[in-house]
Amino acid sequence: MVEKVQMLKEEAMQALQAASNLPELDDWRVKYLGRKGGAVTQLLRSIPELPAEERPAFGQAANELKGFLQERYEARHAELSRPTVEMTEAIDVTLPGRPVNLGRLHLTIQTLREMYAIFGQMGFQVEEWPEVETDLLNFELLNMPPHHPARDMWDTFYVNPKVVLRTHTSPGQIRSMRKHCSDPIRIILPGKCYRYEAVTARSEFMFYQVEGLAVGRRITLADLKGTMVDFARQMFGADREVRFRCSYFPFTEPSVEVDMDCIICGGEGCRVCKHTGWVEICGAGMVHPQVLSNGGYDPDVYSGFAFGMGPERVAMLKHDIDDIRYFYSNDLRFLKQFG
Repeated sequence: MVEKVQMLKEEAMQALQAASNLPELDDWRVKYLGRKGGAVTQLLRSIPELPAEERPAFGQAANELKGFLQERYEARHAELSRPTVEMTEAIDVTLPGRPVNLGRLHLTIQTLREMYAIFGQMGFQVEEWPEVETDLLNFELLNMPPHHPARDMWDTFYVNPKVVLRTHTSPGQIRSMRKHCSDPIRIILPGKCYRYEAVTARSEFMFYQVEGLAVGRRITLADLKGTMVDFARQMFGADREVRFRCSYFPFTEPSVEVDMDCIICGGEGCRVCKHTGWVEICGAGMVHPQVLSNGGYDPDVYSGFAFGMGPERVAMLKHDIDDIRYFYSNDLRFLKQFG
């Protein structure tokens, strides 16, 4: 009976090698390993019919055969399942490969790069600082000590009582002034900001800002106004009109809001400008003397101006986008329009 097992093994292996595709291999499985009528199954069912002294040896041999054939079946199945490339005379291997569908720059990054180019022409350099800031740099050194009411202007994510996710790029002013050690500077500070607020068509909890800072001798509000007018006309068109409104920021004095005539309606009034004819493009002002001092500059010798604007807001105005949530919803139908 053990010889019968060996003969079945040789027969099964010859048939296995002859199977050249998956359907033939499945037929082989059914013939030899099938639960109902497989040859190995039949051997195992015949054990009770054998004399008692022959059953152990035969049962062991039959079970070993079953395990062996199962392993060989799985190996042959993996071999036949591998994809194959059929080369024919119709294939010209010298032809270039099919082009890969490359990605594209996000609209925010495109806008940031355009802003870098415009401010670069004015002599501004780009510096970047951490997105996780100390409360000291994010608030206190910008004239907002603990419990100061101006802190209510920013809804803050606190990592711990002394560390926050920066609510604006303004703490970069202190870092950059201390880095340059009282030398005149002209820089922009781009980066992500975070605020704990409801996501709406006009606000996100994560967004980009571009902070601008110029510090030197005899810098005046007229320099700020000229910089803002030049930026608006390079970014949105040479015929743009710009106006300045009084405002309040704790780290600038005086403070202003910068508006531009609506690019959509040309100042006639529409839903984008809320029928006023004007849209806000940034907040700005002259750097507060105390902030200059905190940054290591003598406010009796140096003065400076600062501004902050959102590239998403700039892109919304330029492309007539009415919902900021489109920027980070990963909807390719929106993003592909700006490839």
